[in-house]
Amino acid sequence: MSLVGKEVQPFKAQAFQNGKFLTVTDEDLKGKWSVVAFYPADFTFVCPTELEDLQNNYADLKELGVEIYSVSTDTHFVHKAWHDTSEAIKKIEYVMIGDPSHVLSRNFDVLIEEDGVADRGTFIIDPDGIIQAVEINAGNIGRDASALFDKIKAAQYVRKHPNEVCPAKWKEGTDTLKPGLDLVGKI
Repeated sequence: MSLVGKEVQPFKAQAFQNGKFLTVTDEDLKGKWSVVAFYPADFTFVCPTELEDLQNNYADLKELGVEIYSVSTDTHFVHKAWHDTSEAIKKIEYVMIGDPSHVLSRNFDVLIEEDGVADRGTFIIDPDGIIQAVEINAGNIGRDASALFDKIKAAQYVRKHPNEVCPAKWKEGTDTLKPGLDLVGKI
């Protein structure tokens, strides 16, 4: 069952950010756009490349009003240890959520039960806490953070213009469509 259009389920988790531990809840995802990026595990191979890529795009995503949250089934303590030892992870300024209880991984339907780790899942969440886009990759396929920009801009556009839709390959500033009887069979 798709999570698109569904509200983020309640959660409370410990996280690491900028040298501090903090508590993050579903309420923290409201009032702004959010990207929640699940990954299998700290101290692995593809994961640090993805998280570093997110960091390299973090300032531009923040300019769009987006906050980033990475999540693995490791603890917030492990996130700190990884941050202290990895050159790629040292750069990270966004929130790194620990999910050792698997509550978030189950809520977002990305938990690989037999392994106790999460799939590579990316979720774009609107300011009301509603999931607008989902992408799930196999564990051996890394993601590209630059692919988020057009999806986020499209989601933001249709939120402001609810009677319009963004066609394939839509870029900010290009034409949108206004669904109606006059378009049926003409596209």
